[in-house]
Amino acid sequence: MTDIEIAQDVKMDKIVKIAEKIGLTEDDIEQYGSYKAKIKLPLQIKNSTKRKLILVTSINPTPAGEGKSTVTVGLGDAFTLLQKKAIIALREPSLGPVMGMKGGATGGGYAQVVPMEDINLHFTGDMHALTTANNTLAALIDNHIQQGNALGIDQRRIVWKRALDINDRALRKIVIGLGGPVQGVPREDGFDITVASELMAILCLSENLHDLKARINRIVIGYTHDRRPVTVKDLNVGGAIATLLKDAIKPNLVQTLAHTPAIVHGGPFANIAHGCNSVLATQTALNLADYTITEAGFGADLGAEKFLDIKTPVLKKMPDTIVIVATIKAMKLNGGQALADLASENLNALKKGIANLKHHIRSMAQYGVPVVVAINRFTQDTEQEISYVQKVCAEMGVQALDTDVWAKGGQGALELAQTLIKTVEQPKKFKPLYASNSELTEKIQTIVTKIYGGANVEYSKKATNQLKRFKKFGWDKLPVCMAKTQYSLSDDPKLLGAPTDFTIHVKSFVPKLGAGFIVAMTGNILTMPGLPKHPAALDIDISDDGKISGLF
Repeated sequence: MTDIEIAQDVKMDKIVKIAEKIGLTEDDIEQYGSYKAKIKLPLQIKNSTKRKLILVTSINPTPAGEGKSTVTVGLGDAFTLLQKKAIIALREPSLGPVMGMKGGATGGGYAQVVPMEDINLHFTGDMHALTTANNTLAALIDNHIQQGNALGIDQRRIVWKRALDINDRALRKIVIGLGGPVQGVPREDGFDITVASELMAILCLSENLHDLKARINRIVIGYTHDRRPVTVKDLNVGGAIATLLKDAIKPNLVQTLAHTPAIVHGGPFANIAHGCNSVLATQTALNLADYTITEAGFGADLGAEKFLDIKTPVLKKMPDTIVIVATIKAMKLNGGQALADLASENLNALKKGIANLKHHIRSMAQYGVPVVVAINRFTQDTEQEISYVQKVCAEMGVQALDTDVWAKGGQGALELAQTLIKTVEQPKKFKPLYASNSELTEKIQTIVTKIYGGANVEYSKKATNQLKRFKKFGWDKLPVCMAKTQYSLSDDPKLLGAPTDFTIHVKSFVPKLGAGFIVAMTGNILTMPGLPKHPAALDIDISDDGKISGLF
């Protein structure tokens, strides 16, 4: 059976019943039909005693992804089977990959969140609200210029782009305002995918509505002719933009196939943004459950680093254990085996490619938190391959658990869950990767050497000039969010395994003062992806009676 067929075959509990499991009443939620709800804010209920946080990350993935969400869901169901009070906290899918290359993003097999069709498509409208808010701000910027430009905005130096929640390469660079004076002021513009919008990052890092509005007001939308930054506060539209997000800020409650409560909220990509679900979602789960299992996008070099260095200071809660998801096929790919041949046993490629897993184990261990490896089993994996990975991990002092959640759901993660129940109680001393008051260049160098395994950082002339201006504006000590390929530890997607002594190339910076960080653009990273030759949309259909097929 396909993922969608498995999801459609399950009988879901009414969302009110799921809410009751975690101590919420019908008055605490806003129902979106029978199986989805928003959790009302502020939430006063705090009945958790343990408040243990488990972060799920992975090695560098294959183009298909390595199953972090699937393992997170299966792990939550395993805790439920062990009669532990657990909530999983995931990101919301974007229509870009849903209609593009990866397909759905709600787990897989017998480890899924449901209703998967709704979650993968329009869900509760959060993505649409963010897209609308983003483009409302863009329209207000252009209207300000059209109506006299009292702030003296230089239309050549507007950094706020429009957004769309679908991959559309034709919109990366456009010209607007053509057609004469009444059509606006002509200028170059472009679109980001919605999950790359600063508003998505702001939504995911805001602690409440007041914080949301304050962060929106700090957004830098462009510069004046004499190079002074212009913010949303200068435009006096922060209240309007925040109003458009009044419902989107509320976490979404759904369930897994096994009826474990799941909070799915926010969805920044980890290769172009900070890659974690919302602080409010994670905090809500921590308040309502003994065990919160959450994931961060792509490999540990991206999602986990950003979770630990950008999200943790806002969340004010460090993970109690880090789970690194690894697949045999991803390690063989990193070891040089062709993508088309990954189903075949190849111990030589595995022995080379396991260097990638070893690197991520070492980089995560630097934070002073226990690390566990989950081997996400695929049907083609052999016992010899799995045993080899477990042996190598054991030599590093790390447990590697055979995890078969796609086929078995929570039953396939019982051993992993039992191990984590012990590791979350281990003593730990969380150590930030870099000092918060260090310079941007120091932070980048630290990430490159300690997380990526590289040696040097090379800055373009544009990036160097931006650094000088950032120092002048007092932005030079903000956290850094690295925009980098997910396929490699370097900024070259073809450089697989665990390369060393490489150079990271920073082409430019994007200040995101509302989010509270500076984005460093490296390599050929794009903030508006394109669709592949065979997009997933070609396989999606709906019958006359409304049944969806081919979603994944």
